Amino acid sequence: MSMIRDLRAVVRPSLRKNSASKYDSYDATRDPSASSAVVDCAVYREGRRLESAPCVTPHEAMLRVRESGGFAWIGLHEPTEEEFAGIAAEFGLHPLAVEDAVHAHQRPKLERYDDTLFTVFKTIHYVEHTELTATSEVVETGEVMCFTGRDFVITVRHGGRGSLRNLRHRLEGDSELLAKGPSAVLHSIADHVVDGYIAVAGAVQDDIDEVEIAVFSEPAKGSKRGSDAGRIYQLKREVLEFKRAVSPLLRPMQLLSERPMRLIDPDIQKYFRDVADHLARVHEQVIGFDELLNSILQANLAQATVAQNEDMRKITSWAAIIAVPTAVCGVYGMNFDYMPELEWKYGYPLVLMAIGTICLTIHRMLKRNGWL
Repeated sequence: MSMIRDLRAVVRPSLRKNSASKYDSYDATRDPSASSAVVDCAVYREGRRLESAPCVTPHEAMLRVRESGGFAWIGLHEPTEEEFAGIAAEFGLHPLAVEDAVHAHQRPKLERYDDTLFTVFKTIHYVEHTELTATSEVVETGEVMCFTGRDFVITVRHGGRGSLRNLRHRLEGDSELLAKGPSAVLHSIADHVVDGYIAVAGAVQDDIDEVEIAVFSEPAKGSKRGSDAGRIYQLKREVLEFKRAVSPLLRPMQLLSERPMRLIDPDIQKYFRDVADHLARVHEQVIGFDELLNSILQANLAQATVAQNEDMRKITSWAAIIAVPTAVCGVYGMNFDYMPELEWKYGYPLVLMAIGTICLTIHRMLKRNGWL
């Protein structure tokens, strides 16, 4: 560990010394017609956005922060390594965190690198559908990474949904909260993500109720019991995806709400407790969804087994009825000379009546016992 600290001490000053030139060279070589990964870049002082001098680059944003105080909030959407290299150098971000932010597909977590907190959130969006099928996509996931320092916040978003634009506008309308600095932005992002979980949990509950009603109600004409296994399994997979987003976030929210941190304002830390409480409630719901779907799937398979047993009983019953004429006709089909009633003119109708009577008796007995 001491070797790593020494290496950081050597690398960090050189990064900061060359940060401006690296960023400028990156920006100068960019194709002007290409779309930038920077969605928004602004400096906030005393809870208000400095509109008098809009930011052009993150480098200029930090210059204004150092001149006038406040903090910078830079928002990016799916940056490439080249696009993020200058920003990482400007703010001295750790290479491991930068790699995670660029390549995404990370587990929700909270990590500390020197004077920077790196937080990963999984965003969940409910996919509307007219009918739940065995191939329906129920939830769509994305990611929001947040670098939080003393005087900056960098958000990196992956996925087509989960935009933070409305959140930024809402925060800009609450100058008292935004004046708390970068930790207020981190809390608002966490609260925004967890509120999304709550909304998705309600929609998924409706889908589970729909499947549950379909399993335990009378099947529609032309359909068989046990035919909902595909829908249940698909819904269970989507709930598992939901669970992977919620469960790992419990520990980071607990740390942010309970453990004192230099980068987290004590007044904001109280708000993290509310977020942690909401997250715990959603986690309990998701665990309940998983267990309920297990029970529904088992009930569906049991119904399919019962339906197969009923079919086998019917087949067996009809086989028993058909066995009577088969046996009698088989006996009289043997070419022997001395067989009873072969020469009697009423023998044939008598045998037919006997076969019919026995078959009707067996049918009545099986029907009374519920086999037919």
